[in-house]
Amino acid sequence: MIPANIDDYRLLAKKRLPKYLFEYIDGGAFSETTLRNNTADFQQVALRQRVLRDISIVDTSVSLFDRKWDLPIILGPVGIAGLNARRGEVLAAQAAEQKNVPFCLSTVSACSIEEVRQGTQAPIWFQLYMIKDRGFMDAMLERAKLTGTDTLVFTVDMPVPATRYRDIRSGLSGGSKLRRMSTRFIQSAFSPAWAWDVGVMGRPHSLGNIAPVLGENAGIDEFWSWLNQNFDASVTWKTLEQIRAKWPGKLIIKGILDPEDAKEASKLGADGLIVSNHGGRQLDGALSSIRALPAIADAVQGDIRILMDSGIRTGVDVVRSLALGADAVMLGRPWVYGLAAAKKKGVLDVLTIFENEMRVAMALSGCNKLTDIGSHTLA
Repeated sequence: MIPANIDDYRLLAKKRLPKYLFEYIDGGAFSETTLRNNTADFQQVALRQRVLRDISIVDTSVSLFDRKWDLPIILGPVGIAGLNARRGEVLAAQAAEQKNVPFCLSTVSACSIEEVRQGTQAPIWFQLYMIKDRGFMDAMLERAKLTGTDTLVFTVDMPVPATRYRDIRSGLSGGSKLRRMSTRFIQSAFSPAWAWDVGVMGRPHSLGNIAPVLGENAGIDEFWSWLNQNFDASVTWKTLEQIRAKWPGKLIIKGILDPEDAKEASKLGADGLIVSNHGGRQLDGALSSIRALPAIADAVQGDIRILMDSGIRTGVDVVRSLALGADAVMLGRPWVYGLAAAKKKGVLDVLTIFENEMRVAMALSGCNKLTDIGSHTLA
């Protein structure tokens, strides 16, 4: 199959990856209602088709956080994304740099922030959770500063981890340790291309940013155990003020779905917020991000830059998001599907698909540049 869209890359990723990795990327919390609504609700947003307008030039560039980017798209943070291809986060960061879009590395990446930074010319963004181990968190902030990171994405919608049934069934988190290990081993054996690329040629294996606290011999089970024990349910806006005081660069708050929380992020002095339900992986039954976006945009009235993620699968979805109040969007699953299917080339192809679809949607709705897109673009 020659992949034409993101759904095609999803199918290719499913064929190549062991089941436990694909289900981790693809799945959501509990009954996955919010996961499904994230994509379905986009289909209810109609654009106005306009004709006989000069659309010979379509400019997709955006100025965001003191820099001009070629697309209003950020490759968002995805946990253990680097296991989907050899040194996967390095490849994705290089693809983002080549396409001149930001790349945001997860706290729980497979490749460390130092390794990813060494593979790129320009600084990357870094995503951080509020961790009970404040020493680790402070050390990560210092590591981010030392690598030249100037944009911190702080995720606030995971004070407790949600249950993801697919991960239990696949052997990623369910059953005894022996049963999980044997299940993952068998699944990997049925994915020989991945096993060779990542399992053999991807050595040495480490746990990225948290390797220093777990030790060299820790595996994926120790990784999840440490992570689940260190999510901090006591975090409040007051706690976040301490992060704002410690971090000299741009601060973006990720995981906002309520207008009142959006106002709190603005009062905190954050530079941006991300309308997100964690890709449908946390509160099942929460609003889809595209449904939550308009009220949040109305609440902050341009006082803070608005990004959004969750459910974006086409360039048309990007235009819909901008029309409803976003300044840019974050991609999660789409770029990881591309990475799993075809490594760096797959990530580049995914970004090119989004760009081409955006250009067509903008042209046919009579928009020459991103600032032409607004509520008037909607039918």
